[in-house]
Amino acid sequence: MTMIFVDTSALLAVSIAHDKFHGTAQQVWLTLLERAEELVCNNYTIVETISLLQRRFGIDSVKYFIENIAPALHVVWVEESQHDAALNTILTANRRGLSLVDCASMETMRRLGIRRIFAFDPHFAELGLEGV
Repeated sequence: MTMIFVDTSALLAVSIAHDKFHGTAQQVWLTLLERAEELVCNNYTIVETISLLQRRFGIDSVKYFIENIAPALHVVWVEESQHDAALNTILTANRRGLSLVDCASMETMRRLGIRRIFAFDPHFAELGLEGV
């Protein structure tokens, strides 16, 4: 079984039927579930996903995510050292579009040795990570 990191962009696309990536995301999600891949994210990704769902689409979308998508995820909690490393990455990268959540995700992946990601965010491909 391969560990695959699941980014907020993929979680939103799987959760929202009118997301422009929903069709592709749904196919990939179902394939990953069928193959029993270990789907990993961190708690920052969960917080970001729920915040965006609630703000953009309402509490029903949050309920759908919590009941139908989240149970398939192995959530890794970001520790203080990971948080500090993510902050350092933001400052070092000096890029407006790179978020704390993206940096914490990359740090989680680095620490767990994950090289594959389910995402629609181009930052990860720029870093040489393999998409699914």
